[in-house]
Amino acid sequence: VQLQASGGGLVQPGGSLRLPCAASGFTLDDVAIGWSRQAPGKEREGLLCISNTGRITYYAGSVKGRFTVSRENAKRMVYLQMNTLKPEDTAIYYCNLRWHCHRPVQNWGQGTLVTVSS
Repeated sequence: VQLQASGGGLVQPGGSLRLPCAASGFTLDDVAIGWSRQAPGKEREGLLCISNTGRITYYAGSVKGRFTVSRENAKRMVYLQMNTLKPEDTAIYYCNLRWHCHRPVQNWGQGTLVTVSS
């Protein structure tokens, strides 16, 4: 099982960024994929999850209405779309595999750093 998040970088407050997550080594169609982040000096925080049927579950109220997630199973890709970014969104972002959005994380992917700053 491999999950690789990418697309991080420096973005200005109010800006947008889309993070791809490439999946390999398992059947993407059968699982949920979640996104989490870890800000400097803070614990890892679960953000949201997309089920195998495309249903989205939000874990963090701070991103609801600004972040969303989509998936393209045929391309083995999941995407985190982040809008109206704030400095407090600065963190390393990770995608992860869950059997279901209400189940624990089974596998963590490599993260990508997002910095929101002017």
